[in-house]
Amino acid sequence: PPYKGGGDMIRTVTLEKSTWAPIPAKFEAGTPNITAVIGMGTAIDYVNQLDWDAVVAYEHELLEYAEQVIADLPGLRRIGTAREHAGVLAFVLDYAHPHDIGTILDQEGVAIRTGHHCAQPVMDRFGIPATARASFAFYNTHAEVDALAKALHQVAKFFG
Repeated sequence: PPYKGGGDMIRTVTLEKSTWAPIPAKFEAGTPNITAVIGMGTAIDYVNQLDWDAVVAYEHELLEYAEQVIADLPGLRRIGTAREHAGVLAFVLDYAHPHDIGTILDQEGVAIRTGHHCAQPVMDRFGIPATARASFAFYNTHAEVDALAKALHQVAKFFG
């Protein structure tokens, strides 16, 4: 039975017991999240007006730019260098664990993902415990890529 009561999820209430409405109302206590529904509609309208060819091209431009500005990092090893791939830069540095990289970048205001990314067989295949991963989207800027590169060079100074 539902762990919270309220709204339209209850069919009847007596002093002895409650009976529940049929599914799905049984699990939908209280007022529906109307603002989220409106927000989702607005988000869908926004996404639908994007030129997706331009979005993909821009994300790849950011990726190529990132590859250029970190190419001189000592001990850099790119992971996942297939010709056709999304705007994702996965890498390891041979002198720093990806979690350490992520911590230092976080202190510099740069957000990346670190870990096995739910792909442990791939990590095993490459013989690495984890990767650092920067993902580029249509709302990112070249200045943000520069901040990533600057922070990664600080990692190199600290560990290298």
